Amino acid sequence: MKKFRGVFLKNEREIGLLREANRMVACILDELGRQVRPGQPTLYYEEIVQKMCREFKVKPSFEGLYGYPYALCCGLNDVVVHGFPNDEPLKEGDIITFDVGVVYEGFYGDAARTFTVGNVAPEAERLVRVTDECLALAVPEARAGNDLSDIARAVQTHAEDAGYHVVRRFVGHGIGCRPHEKPEVPNFIPPEGLHLPLKVGMVLCIEPMITVGTPEVDIMEDNWTARTKDRSLAAHCEHCVAILPHGPEILDRM
Repeated sequence: MKKFRGVFLKNEREIGLLREANRMVACILDELGRQVRPGQPTLYYEEIVQKMCREFKVKPSFEGLYGYPYALCCGLNDVVVHGFPNDEPLKEGDIITFDVGVVYEGFYGDAARTFTVGNVAPEAERLVRVTDECLALAVPEARAGNDLSDIARAVQTHAEDAGYHVVRRFVGHGIGCRPHEKPEVPNFIPPEGLHLPLKVGMVLCIEPMITVGTPEVDIMEDNWTARTKDRSLAAHCEHCVAILPHGPEILDRM
């Protein structure tokens, strides 16, 4: 493992381990998506993550990380990130984000998706679609010879052109044998600019967090759950992307 400006560059073996960790994350997210329906409490999905991690013989990486108490992060409607699973049942028209991580042979997988619950309002459906599009547009920018700003610009431009807003408080990150590594991967261009050449061997978690209303958030009394300050809808999606000689590879893809 080499370093470039504080960023760990992974070799072929290390990327292989990250690919396997993220394959498991993708399997878990697929199953969570199949189980989304009105009436299910979000703790039900926590149980699915725990069960599948046991079957895969891996550790859920979020549980205990920095003191977080669950294996699954749930973002219901106006929750941007880090929401706790609970007994509240999903309702028709909700949107729910599941963020999942595992650790496999010392390497981490991490990905997130936002799902619609039954029939949702057109605005909610559009927000989820545009957030997915932001990620789809950002991934091709994660290639050697580009700059970190190219990823951020792709997300920010598409979100704002659609009339939405980009959360500033939380960003994507590098990943490897630690769940959060350098560099930070913003979804916007900060006033001071953003400059880091992208190199083969970087592995990045790119994760747009997009809101209908204000991009500002409130942290709840549990010291984890982040909700939009105006309680408008938020969506969040995330891919773990390796920068390879032939271009970017989404590792959390079956």
